[in-house]
Amino acid sequence: MSKRAVEAIKAGIVGGGVGLIMSFLVNYFVLPQPDTLFAIAAGNGISGGISGFMGGFMGLFMYLRSGSG
Repeated sequence: MSKRAVEAIKAGIVGGGVGLIMSFLVNYFVLPQPDTLFAIAAGNGISGGISGFMGGFMGLFMYLRSGSG
């Protein structure tokens, strides 16, 4: 496997971990306990968007910082 592929996989794993942590923190501390199905879906959408952004940002940041990009 090429060095660039290994670096991209590492960045993806770290980015996914950061996304998981951010999603947990947003759901646990920021969003209130939902009462309706719509509120549950909206909360999942909000936390998914935030965690996806943070995961992608951290993965790209690591990849570019490694000098592979």
